[in-house]
Amino acid sequence: MNKNSDQDSDLNTIENNYHLDYHNSRRDFLTLISLGALGIGGLTSCSSIPSKKPVIGLALGGGAARGFAHIGVIKALESQGIFPNLVVGTSAGSVIAALYAAGYKGTELQKIALSLDEAAITDWALPFSGRFGGMIKGDALQAMVNRLVKNQTIENLAMPLGIVGTDLQTGNGVLFQRGDTGQAVRASCSIPGVFQPTTIQGREYVDGGLVSPVPVRYAKQMGADIVIAVNISTEPSSQDSSGSLGILLHTTSIMSKSINTFELDLAHVVIQPELKGMRGTDFKSRNAAILAGEESAMKQILQIKSLLKI
Repeated sequence: MNKNSDQDSDLNTIENNYHLDYHNSRRDFLTLISLGALGIGGLTSCSSIPSKKPVIGLALGGGAARGFAHIGVIKALESQGIFPNLVVGTSAGSVIAALYAAGYKGTELQKIALSLDEAAITDWALPFSGRFGGMIKGDALQAMVNRLVKNQTIENLAMPLGIVGTDLQTGNGVLFQRGDTGQAVRASCSIPGVFQPTTIQGREYVDGGLVSPVPVRYAKQMGADIVIAVNISTEPSSQDSSGSLGILLHTTSIMSKSINTFELDLAHVVIQPELKGMRGTDFKSRNAAILAGEESAMKQILQIKSLLKI
């Protein structure tokens, strides 16, 4: 009988200890939850986790000689401590994008632009001057770009670079992110009827401006969280439509305007340099274009800094 009483007593003791441990554990758990909710003690508040910096993409549009304005935009951004993480270019914008991705600063780009002799861009400028008839290859442009980037391929440049071209057979846009830098730029600048199509790995490519005058969506495709777009397209009403070349450029302007209506809406900031009176054929107004780009960018610096929270 005593033996059974001792066993019952032991069971009661175990049961009481179990309930005591359970209540103590529950109390400790609730205490930790309370301390964590208040941000007290060893638990760290989620708000202390540093936020990830946004990836800044710079989308440089096409516009022939007006493309020198891109240099002014880059100068303005750099002067305010704003450095894009990637750059994408179409047509004339691809030239500046390639050099910028190679590591040239805005002031260096300006020096290059103003010191270019006509021989360096012979087959880029001549079609617009009216002194050359028929289609040309674009060899000089390709050679100039490769010389300035020290023959580095796109994937080996200092900054991620995308160059937009148009597949002549399918009509689809193509984003070059690997391969010969100068050749990709040449393809992106190959205006139909002026330049011969550029052949890369058996396929022919022409001007990227036919599918993406300002490559905002391609900047997003490359991973940009915030896209700063630079639109240097000419308004059709201001485009000279005299002669066969003028009609061609005028038609391109009309196409660009329609596509831009959609694509520019995807950008967080659109910088549009005031290049009134400057035609895409005016390669002598380089300095004026650079200044216009710089001034237009500075007008939107506060908006850009607000987006970047700097």
